[in-house]
Amino acid sequence: MIVALLEAEEILGLRPATDRDAQDLFGLLALCFADYPGCFIDPHDDLPDLRTPGSSFGETNEAFWVAEDERGRVCACVAVSFPELGTAELHRLYVRPDQRGKGLGGSLVRKVERHARLHGATRIVLWSDSRFSAAHGLYQRLGYNRAEEKRELDDISHSVEYRFEKDL
Repeated sequence: MIVALLEAEEILGLRPATDRDAQDLFGLLALCFADYPGCFIDPHDDLPDLRTPGSSFGETNEAFWVAEDERGRVCACVAVSFPELGTAELHRLYVRPDQRGKGLGGSLVRKVERHARLHGATRIVLWSDSRFSAAHGLYQRLGYNRAEEKRELDDISHSVEYRFEKDL
């Protein structure tokens, strides 16, 4: 297993994202998006937080983590923000295709949930592209419920996202 997981859900190779990770993160998302027809990555307009990942989630208690494989390459990422009192929002959960099915995505979600609880959140929300059905299955297995609310993004992929939420 390239990214080893410890029993306590600590993820080896996990570290805070830095601005030097921008190119690797765009590559990671490009690999992930390639599985979905009509889903593209536009580094200039759609994803400004990935241009400076080390400082994009810089508000109090926010975090952006990357996991590295044994060769030091970014193979997964996840972020968390706190849009309102008592609520955390999970962002940017992506796992490189060759690392899927090993529990890494679930471990990253649980890392965010622990961080959110530690900082006073009693619920967590996330938005996921309507095309990402495998991710939706993961969220549902982890206790997230899909809400009725959805939103359309004005992006290159014409994305429509579903909202998921969970009480912590």
